Amino acid sequence: MKRLSTLLLATVWLSLAFADPIKVGDTEITFEPPEGFKEVSQEIIDLKWPTNRAPKFVIGDESASTTVAYDLKPHQIPQDKLGDVQKSFTQLFERMVPGINWKKNEIIEHSGQKWIFMEMTSSAIDTDIYNIMFLTGFGDEMLVFNFNSTKENFAKYEASLRASLKSIKLPQ
Repeated sequence: MKRLSTLLLATVWLSLAFADPIKVGDTEITFEPPEGFKEVSQEIIDLKWPTNRAPKFVIGDESASTTVAYDLKPHQIPQDKLGDVQKSFTQLFERMVPGINWKKNEIIEHSGQKWIFMEMTSSAIDTDIYNIMFLTGFGDEMLVFNFNSTKENFAKYEASLRASLKSIKLPQ
Protein backbone atom coordinates (compact mmCIF):
# COMPACT_ATOMS: atom_id res chain seq x y z
CA MET A 1 0.00 0.00 0.00
CA LYS A 2 2.87 2.39 0.76
CA ARG A 3 4.29 1.77 -2.72
CA LEU A 4 0.92 2.52 -4.31
CA SER A 5 0.50 5.66 -2.20
CA THR A 6 3.98 6.85 -3.14
CA LEU A 7 3.29 6.22 -6.82
CA LEU A 8 -0.05 7.97 -6.60
CA LEU A 9 1.53 11.03 -5.03
CA ALA A 10 4.30 11.00 -7.62
CA THR A 11 1.87 10.89 -10.53
CA VAL A 12 2.12 13.82 -12.86
CA TRP A 13 -1.31 15.28 -13.54
CA LEU A 14 -2.38 17.44 -16.41
CA SER A 15 -2.38 21.10 -15.44
CA LEU A 16 -6.01 21.73 -16.39
CA ALA A 17 -9.19 19.79 -15.75
CA PHE A 18 -11.11 18.68 -18.81
CA ALA A 19 -13.45 21.51 -19.81
CA ASP A 20 -14.98 19.94 -22.91
CA PRO A 21 -16.59 16.57 -23.43
CA ILE A 22 -14.09 13.75 -23.74
CA LYS A 23 -13.98 11.69 -26.93
CA VAL A 24 -13.46 7.94 -26.73
CA GLY A 25 -10.37 7.37 -28.87
CA ASP A 26 -10.84 8.46 -32.47
CA THR A 27 -14.62 8.04 -32.38
CA GLU A 28 -17.45 10.54 -32.04
CA ILE A 29 -18.51 8.93 -28.74
CA THR A 30 -18.37 11.58 -26.01
CA PHE A 31 -19.04 12.00 -22.30
CA GLU A 32 -18.68 14.72 -19.67
CA PRO A 33 -16.00 13.93 -17.07
CA PRO A 34 -16.64 14.47 -13.37
CA GLU A 35 -15.36 17.90 -12.32
CA GLY A 36 -11.66 17.93 -11.51
CA PHE A 37 -10.93 14.50 -13.01
CA LYS A 38 -7.70 14.36 -14.98
CA GLU A 39 -5.86 11.83 -17.08
CA VAL A 40 -4.33 9.01 -15.02
CA SER A 41 -0.73 8.10 -15.81
CA GLN A 42 0.12 4.82 -17.50
CA GLU A 43 2.11 3.84 -14.41
CA ILE A 44 -1.04 4.05 -12.25
CA ILE A 45 -3.15 2.28 -14.89
CA ASP A 46 -0.61 -0.57 -14.86
CA LEU A 47 -0.86 -0.79 -11.06
CA LYS A 48 -4.67 -0.71 -10.91
CA TRP A 49 -5.15 -3.10 -13.84
CA PRO A 50 -2.10 -5.41 -13.87
CA THR A 51 -3.42 -7.61 -16.68
CA ASN A 52 -3.41 -7.32 -20.43
CA ARG A 53 -7.10 -6.32 -20.23
CA ALA A 54 -6.35 -2.86 -18.81
CA PRO A 55 -8.42 -0.01 -20.22
CA LYS A 56 -6.75 2.25 -22.74
CA PHE A 57 -8.16 5.47 -21.24
CA VAL A 58 -8.58 6.44 -17.57
CA ILE A 59 -9.41 9.71 -15.83
CA GLY A 60 -9.62 10.11 -12.08
CA ASP A 61 -9.50 12.20 -8.96
CA GLU A 62 -6.14 13.39 -7.62
CA SER A 63 -5.34 10.11 -5.86
CA ALA A 64 -6.85 7.90 -8.62
CA SER A 65 -8.97 6.21 -5.93
CA THR A 66 -12.04 7.16 -7.98
CA THR A 67 -11.75 6.70 -11.73
CA VAL A 68 -13.62 6.47 -15.00
CA ALA A 69 -12.01 3.92 -17.30
CA TYR A 70 -13.25 3.61 -20.88
CA ASP A 71 -12.24 1.71 -23.96
CA LEU A 72 -13.29 -0.03 -27.12
CA LYS A 73 -12.46 -3.74 -27.05
CA PRO A 74 -12.28 -6.04 -30.09
CA HIS A 75 -15.50 -7.94 -29.35
CA GLN A 76 -18.57 -7.56 -31.52
CA ILE A 77 -21.77 -7.42 -29.46
CA PRO A 78 -25.00 -7.20 -31.47
CA GLN A 79 -27.91 -5.58 -29.63
CA ASP A 80 -29.87 -8.85 -29.68
CA LYS A 81 -27.01 -10.66 -27.88
CA LEU A 82 -26.66 -8.29 -24.90
CA GLY A 83 -28.60 -10.70 -22.65
CA ASP A 84 -26.12 -13.48 -23.40
CA VAL A 85 -23.16 -11.15 -22.73
CA GLN A 86 -24.75 -9.98 -19.48
CA LYS A 87 -25.20 -13.59 -18.34
CA SER A 88 -21.55 -14.40 -19.18
CA PHE A 89 -20.23 -11.35 -17.33
CA THR A 90 -22.45 -12.10 -14.32
CA GLN A 91 -21.17 -15.67 -14.08
CA LEU A 92 -17.56 -14.55 -14.53
CA PHE A 93 -17.81 -11.83 -11.87
CA GLU A 94 -19.52 -14.14 -9.38
CA ARG A 95 -16.64 -16.60 -9.78
CA MET A 96 -13.77 -14.10 -9.87
CA VAL A 97 -14.72 -11.04 -7.79
CA PRO A 98 -14.32 -11.48 -4.01
CA GLY A 99 -17.31 -10.42 -1.93
CA ILE A 100 -19.41 -9.27 -4.89
CA ASN A 101 -22.73 -7.72 -3.93
CA TRP A 102 -25.03 -6.77 -6.83
CA LYS A 103 -26.86 -3.44 -6.57
CA LYS A 104 -28.18 -3.61 -10.16
CA ASN A 105 -27.61 -5.95 -13.06
CA GLU A 106 -29.89 -5.11 -15.96
CA ILE A 107 -30.20 -4.04 -19.58
CA ILE A 108 -31.27 -0.42 -20.04
CA GLU A 109 -31.83 2.03 -22.90
CA HIS A 110 -29.44 4.95 -23.28
CA SER A 111 -28.36 7.15 -26.20
CA GLY A 112 -30.56 5.29 -28.65
CA GLN A 113 -29.56 1.72 -27.87
CA LYS A 114 -29.45 -1.00 -25.22
CA TRP A 115 -26.63 -1.20 -22.65
CA ILE A 116 -25.65 -3.64 -19.92
CA PHE A 117 -25.70 -1.79 -16.60
CA MET A 118 -23.92 -3.56 -13.73
CA GLU A 119 -23.59 -1.89 -10.34
CA MET A 120 -21.83 -3.75 -7.56
CA THR A 121 -19.61 -3.60 -4.52
CA SER A 122 -16.73 -5.95 -3.84
CA SER A 123 -13.79 -6.55 -1.54
CA ALA A 124 -10.23 -5.81 -2.61
CA ILE A 125 -7.06 -6.61 -0.68
CA ASP A 126 -6.86 -3.25 1.08
CA THR A 127 -10.30 -1.64 0.64
CA ASP A 128 -13.89 -2.17 -0.49
CA ILE A 129 -14.82 -1.09 -4.01
CA TYR A 130 -17.94 0.43 -5.60
CA ASN A 131 -18.11 -0.31 -9.30
CA ILE A 132 -20.52 0.67 -12.09
CA MET A 133 -19.94 -0.96 -15.47
CA PHE A 134 -21.75 0.26 -18.57
CA LEU A 135 -21.22 -1.53 -21.87
CA THR A 136 -22.69 -2.00 -25.31
CA GLY A 137 -21.79 -2.94 -28.85
CA PHE A 138 -20.44 -0.19 -31.09
CA GLY A 139 -19.80 -1.26 -34.67
CA ASP A 140 -17.57 -4.32 -34.48
CA GLU A 141 -16.35 -3.48 -30.97
CA MET A 142 -17.49 -3.50 -27.34
CA LEU A 143 -17.72 -0.06 -25.74
CA VAL A 144 -16.97 -0.28 -22.01
CA PHE A 145 -17.15 2.34 -19.26
CA ASN A 146 -16.10 1.47 -15.71
CA PHE A 147 -16.95 3.99 -12.98
CA ASN A 148 -14.88 2.79 -10.03
CA SER A 149 -14.36 4.14 -6.51
CA THR A 150 -13.37 3.06 -3.08
CA LYS A 151 -16.56 2.65 -1.02
CA GLU A 152 -15.10 5.27 1.30
CA ASN A 153 -15.03 7.90 -1.50
CA PHE A 154 -18.13 6.83 -3.41
CA ALA A 155 -20.58 9.10 -1.57
CA LYS A 156 -18.38 12.11 -2.36
CA TYR A 157 -18.34 11.34 -6.11
CA GLU A 158 -21.59 9.45 -6.66
CA ALA A 159 -23.60 12.33 -8.15
CA SER A 160 -20.82 13.39 -10.54
CA LEU A 161 -20.10 9.79 -11.60
CA ARG A 162 -23.78 9.17 -12.36
CA ALA A 163 -24.01 12.49 -14.25
CA SER A 164 -20.94 11.51 -16.27
CA LEU A 165 -22.52 8.13 -17.11
CA LYS A 166 -25.76 9.81 -18.20
CA SER A 167 -23.79 12.21 -20.43
CA ILE A 168 -22.44 9.42 -22.68
CA LYS A 169 -23.46 10.15 -26.26
CA LEU A 170 -23.13 7.86 -29.25
CA PRO A 171 -23.01 9.31 -32.77
CA GLN A 172 -26.38 9.09 -34.54
